[in-house]
This record gives sequence, C-alpha cells and structure tokens, in this order.
Amino acid sequence: MASTNSNQRVGIFIDVQNIYHSAKNLYQARVNFGELIKYVVGRRQLIKAFAYVVKSDTAFGEESFFEALRKTGLELRSKDLQVYPDGTKKGDWDVGIAIDAVRSAASLDAVILITGDGDFVPLVQYLRWGLGKEVEVAAFGHTTSTKLKEAVDNFMDIERIPRALLKINRRIDQRTKKNKNQ
Repeated sequence: MASTNSNQRVGIFIDVQNIYHSAKNLYQARVNFGELIKYVVGRRQLIKAFAYVVKSDTAFGEESFFEALRKTGLELRSKDLQVYPDGTKKGDWDVGIAIDAVRSAASLDAVILITGDGDFVPLVQYLRWGLGKEVEVAAFGHTTSTKLKEAVDNFMDIERIPRALLKINRRIDQRTKKNKNQ
C-alpha cells in the first residue's frame, strides 16, 4: 500500500507499453490508470506524473487512448515506433524514463515507477542509495523482475489494487478487430 505521509512529494513514471501489454496478455484487461494513480499516490502530494508511450502508424484507437491518459492528469512523452530494415521493431523508453526520474528527483521525496522491467534496477539503486529517495514500483507480480522487486522500498501488485483492472468487453474487442481488418 502507498505511504500515508501527506507531506511526501511523489513523482510517477509510467512505462505504458510494459503495463498495457501485461494487462492485456495476462488478464485480458485494461489498466484503469486514474484509479492506479490514486492508489499509488494515496494521501501524498503528486508533483509530477509522466506516461511514456510509443506511437505506431497501425494502432487502431491509439490517439483516443493517449487522450484518455492525458485526462487522468498524466503528461505524455511520446515517440515513434522504430522499424528496422529487417522488420524488427523497437520502442522502449528506458533511458528517457531514467533521465526524467533523475532530473526530477531533487523536487521529490519518493519516485514511483510503474513498470515490471528489470532494466530499471540500476536507476532504483541510484535513486535510493545515491540520492536518498524512496522508490516504489507498481506492476504485475507475475511479470515483474524479481531483482526489481527486491531493489525497491515498496512493491505494489496492480492485480491487487482495487479498480485498477478493467476487463475487456469481448464484443467491443471483437468489433474493434473486425473494423481493423476491413
């Protein structure tokens, strides 16, 4: 559970692709980012909240999803999906998230990473031991790096956060797929 120290200043950094795909693949669900943010912040002061997204030319409904994120109070950081000549695609934000978290750390008491990616362990270690910040992670327990869970001050399993997961309506999902194929 989130800290109850109402004087604590927090910043949130969301690896949207990591969380979105975990929710979809593991639980056939979508993340309710508004409820997730409310829960992880608790009674503390939210200073900054960033969501890192990758734009794809083929993603149906992507812009409305991005707008929904903005409406929850998130500042979006976006970049285009890179497609290499061999067909390989890449679109991660690891370095961008790390830089923003370090840049923001001076104005924060706690950093909340919403990702299960173990690549963030060095960032967590630097924030905790180098800068003396409290670091928390919210992600899906089944897909979160064990090393990341061990490195943070507090791990919150999204699956156990009330109202954080919304089941996908199968009829709507099927209509979306049908419309994409036409």
